[in-house]
Amino acid sequence: MNIPNTTKPRIVIIGGGFAGIAIAKKLRNKKVQVVLIDKHNYHTFQPLLYQVATGGLEAGSIAYPIRKVIQEYKDFYFRLTSVAEIDTKNQKVISEIGELHYDYLVIATGSKTNFFGNKEIERNAMGMKTIPQSLNIRSLILENFEQAVLTNDILEKNSLINFVLVGGGPTGVELAGALAEMKKAILQKDYPDLDINKMQINLIQSGDRILNTMSEISSQEAEEFLKNLGVKIWKNVRVTNYDGKTISTNSDLTFETATVIWTAGVKGALVSGLDAQSLVENVKRIRVNQFNQVKGYDTIFAVGDIAMMELENYPEGHPMMAQPAIQQGKSLGENIIKLINKQQMSPFEYNDKGAMATIGRNKAVVDLPKFHFSGVFAWFVWMFVHLFSLIGFKNKAVVFLNWVYNYIRLDREGRLIIRPFKRKSFVTFTSDEV
Repeated sequence: MNIPNTTKPRIVIIGGGFAGIAIAKKLRNKKVQVVLIDKHNYHTFQPLLYQVATGGLEAGSIAYPIRKVIQEYKDFYFRLTSVAEIDTKNQKVISEIGELHYDYLVIATGSKTNFFGNKEIERNAMGMKTIPQSLNIRSLILENFEQAVLTNDILEKNSLINFVLVGGGPTGVELAGALAEMKKAILQKDYPDLDINKMQINLIQSGDRILNTMSEISSQEAEEFLKNLGVKIWKNVRVTNYDGKTISTNSDLTFETATVIWTAGVKGALVSGLDAQSLVENVKRIRVNQFNQVKGYDTIFAVGDIAMMELENYPEGHPMMAQPAIQQGKSLGENIIKLINKQQMSPFEYNDKGAMATIGRNKAVVDLPKFHFSGVFAWFVWMFVHLFSLIGFKNKAVVFLNWVYNYIRLDREGRLIIRPFKRKSFVTFTSDEV
């Protein structure tokens, strides 16, 4: 990897997400050498991916160059590559561009979409965990309408403008709200030769309520907001298959659609090489102790979505969200320095700052540890928190100006097919399939 030799302890961080960047900031200008590895050269602000997918923001406004984050850090290096394996015996990271010895290793590889082993759903549905995936969704949405204008087949036309979102968590709810606002204010102007009223937005949730990680009142209010926007919500329905044309469920319900966006779950993005005892196989996460040390290893750590810290109040680990990742990253950065200096490490304590979700213009729900509120004020709180959390002044300014413009003009000008998305398979509907 062409990293200079050093007498300082070498810390290798795999992953430039929320946790990886938080650790890097804590290790700034310490008496260590740090190597940050990621397969992308930018950090992604994932909570706003749905706005890229629906044309509200351009991809560059939620991405920030990793090299710019660390450019003033001493003895800090970044390498653009994917890690293939960890050689724990020889303390080496094996990547596509070579091997690198580590003294301390931090695994912050995050998570990826969980299709729960269903290969056909994985092949035909769309995930939304990265910027390229969001751009693919944006292109597919717009391509569907362009194709719907051209076809005279009613079944095919209806399928092209029928959108199904699987998973009623924050991502699914926010995406459903954004699509509903597009239908209400934008698409009828862009496609006057289409009957946009026939566009359907279906949100499928396997449980008995959406936003089931938030309070029950937030769940109820979000459901009411979505229904008022015209979103159809299907609860206690589990998707069993999607062949690119028809969604099958565990009930008598079926959906004919050309577009399924899967937000029903995530799993850890594992790197091979760790002992099986360190892994929680069903969710692909890594067991760690209260100091984020991987079980069975003294110099290997895991943080963020990939880490499973099983505590009494979090028996299944902390939520796979930004805040636990950021807080674990900050805590681990301090603990590694303590470990190097032969000081006692401090156990991680999660400060639950609450949860929030936006459902559209002037509509959001916010759960704080002691308060709940919704509506316009919650929407402004949601915007402030997300703006404050973005990296870089320019990104903050661009996102803010976009939101002001979109609010005033009721528009989303990012409706561009920059990178056309080619469906792997699309089945043409015929009238005899009624």
